[in-house]
Amino acid sequence: MKSPVVKRSIVVAGHKTSVSLEEAFWNGMKEISSTRDMTLSDLVSEIDKGRRQGNLSSAIRLYVLEYFRSRAMSGGVRAPDAGATL
Repeated sequence: MKSPVVKRSIVVAGHKTSVSLEEAFWNGMKEISSTRDMTLSDLVSEIDKGRRQGNLSSAIRLYVLEYFRSRAMSGGVRAPDAGATL
């Protein structure tokens, strides 16, 4: 069985590291970075600088969740049904 978590190498603040996220979160990160006209590495570096959690993957998940939640609340996107998968 294939794991839903995808591990990728990324440069964060000039250092190569690996981050494990579900594909939906990688897709969300790509959409956010594209919208903000920045690289994925730059976005992750920004999240890393401002995180309060000890785990980078968790900080990224929370960032993506908050980004899309804010968009949904402002009427930009319809929120998914409670049972929908990301």
